[in-house]
Amino acid sequence: MAAFPDGSCRATADVPVSAVILTKNEELAIERCVRSLARCAQVIVVDSRSDDETAKLAESAGAEVVEFEWNGRYPRKKQWCLDQLVFSQDWILFVDADEMATDVLLDEIRDTLARPRPFQAYDVALSYSFLGRRLRFGHRVIKRVLLRVGGVSFPEVDDLDVENMWEVEGHYQPEVRGRVGRLRNVLIHEDPDPLFQYFERHNRYSDWEAHLRVKKARDPSSVRLPTRHGALFRHTPGKPILFFLYTYLFRLGFLDGRAGLAYGVSGLFYYCQIYWKMLELQMDRQP
Repeated sequence: MAAFPDGSCRATADVPVSAVILTKNEELAIERCVRSLARCAQVIVVDSRSDDETAKLAESAGAEVVEFEWNGRYPRKKQWCLDQLVFSQDWILFVDADEMATDVLLDEIRDTLARPRPFQAYDVALSYSFLGRRLRFGHRVIKRVLLRVGGVSFPEVDDLDVENMWEVEGHYQPEVRGRVGRLRNVLIHEDPDPLFQYFERHNRYSDWEAHLRVKKARDPSSVRLPTRHGALFRHTPGKPILFFLYTYLFRLGFLDGRAGLAYGVSGLFYYCQIYWKMLELQMDRQP
């Protein structure tokens, strides 16, 4: 049994993982996220000195809270967790505050870890909500979130000079010293924040990707680009339109109604932002 901060026991903990939630001003989402992980042997919230009630609510829901303050250098936040936190379990489950673990996913994790394990990490798909609707079709995000302690690390991708980025690693997966598996069940992603925050995050991420791509174009050996969509997609011309056609038509996003259309268009605009920002950076560097 695992212990709550007040010393009481987490009697229902039957999933042998240390769940880690990264937060900053997540008071709208943190309680439901922590409670969805109640079956995990350990739940740690790593909070970046929130100025709302995030830390207090996380503790009251049963999580350990660790304060984090980024010094502007490597490691960024996820690698810092791998380096500095004391885990009670051999496996870590990284979960964002706007995500929730379902019982069927936790059952699968428990059963998977009870078997002989040739893998060092497992990928999990997100079940995404947009405009208040659970998306059943379209592009699906896959994240590497179940990690064996000591078996993974996050690469340093030469992005510390991107002014509008923040302390958490960007859109790339951790590197694994061994094989990677895939779980069948999903994490629920349901962001309670307004779309203002959604587009603000994507504005920052598009800055990050544009800067890295321009660096890579100048010196191919200097930067390791994110691998979220693979090298083939990265080098394909017309990515904004191709992404929209892929998610809205090929992946049947149109069956999700206006939410599917809005999600596809937002992805199209995200890739347009990257392209336009690359052009701006290249113009700024011209003599």
